[in-house]
Amino acid sequence: MQHIGTHLNRTIQKARETERGELMKYFLSHLNPGRMSDGMPKMTMGHIGKLFQNIPTKDLYYLKRVCSDAPNFSKKFWWEISPKFHTEEALAKSKKTTKL
Repeated sequence: MQHIGTHLNRTIQKARETERGELMKYFLSHLNPGRMSDGMPKMTMGHIGKLFQNIPTKDLYYLKRVCSDAPNFSKKFWWEISPKFHTEEALAKSKKTTKL
């Protein structure tokens, strides 16, 4: 007969899993190999949680799709996350440069 604690640990771990946490793990699994090859430290769940703090979960699904379709996952991720590229001035500037 097994100890009751073996059964409790499994149920506690399943209860703490969320879809947002799964998305965070997905992004970490795609970002960390590139960071390690560049000599940068791995990102942690806390770091990516801070980045995703103000982003709704539905937008994380959009980010996942866009980054997965891009040729360079990491480059697209950081471009999409950075708010300085999404201001009205930055969008107007990018429209000017693409028309040339």
